[in-house]
Amino acid sequence: MDTSLFLAKFWGWYLLIFFFVLSFNPRRIQQIFEDLKDHKFLILAAFAAIIIGLLNILFHNIWELGWEFIITALGWTSLFVGLGLFVFPDPTTKKLTVLNLKFVQVIYVLLFLLGIFLLNMGYQLVLY
Repeated sequence: MDTSLFLAKFWGWYLLIFFFVLSFNPRRIQQIFEDLKDHKFLILAAFAAIIIGLLNILFHNIWELGWEFIITALGWTSLFVGLGLFVFPDPTTKKLTVLNLKFVQVIYVLLFLLGIFLLNMGYQLVLY
């Protein structure tokens, strides 16, 4: 299987699952922000984001315009957020907590649409 197709399926399913978990339990968003104050949770979240981002970048670092670039951008974003949480925990968590609940909801609706798009690219359901 092509790496781009595999990662399109991975990120697509990840974003859809994330969207549905937050849709059915919106209090989870506040809980995540509260958990970021716990340094043990912060370190685990940072390591997870760094590992996911680094693996994504090592296997898929395509900088050509197209849908494959979205996968690369997700990997780099994951890596930078993880590094920010690990190296600069307090400023990064302050920046994240400034986001209000409505803005976060808009972001995860956009991520839902991105997940649908990536699943379509991975499974090639609708050709265009």
